Amino acid sequence: MDLTELSERLEKISVGYGEHLGFDRDPDWFLLKLQEEVGELTQAYLQHTGRARAKGATPDGIRETFHQEFADVLCQLLLFARRHDVDLPREIERKWLVYEA
Repeated sequence: MDLTELSERLEKISVGYGEHLGFDRDPDWFLLKLQEEVGELTQAYLQHTGRARAKGATPDGIRETFHQEFADVLCQLLLFARRHDVDLPREIERKWLVYEA
């Protein structure tokens, strides 16, 4: 999946989300929403590893939530990068892939 195309699709969804709930997706919102999603991933991880209460969820439900939270974090990160005109494929190439053997 192409990151640029994906971020464009996510942007449309995110705009609709903001309009539906009636808030402005200002620059701070992108970072704060990312932080919220990382917090939810952390909570799901703690449940998944047995270090937090299950709150009535089954092991399969906990695993599913844990996996879905990765998608939330990644999508919000892509939206945050898009908002700040970060070319993620280029930056990944420069920062990580330069070390490929």
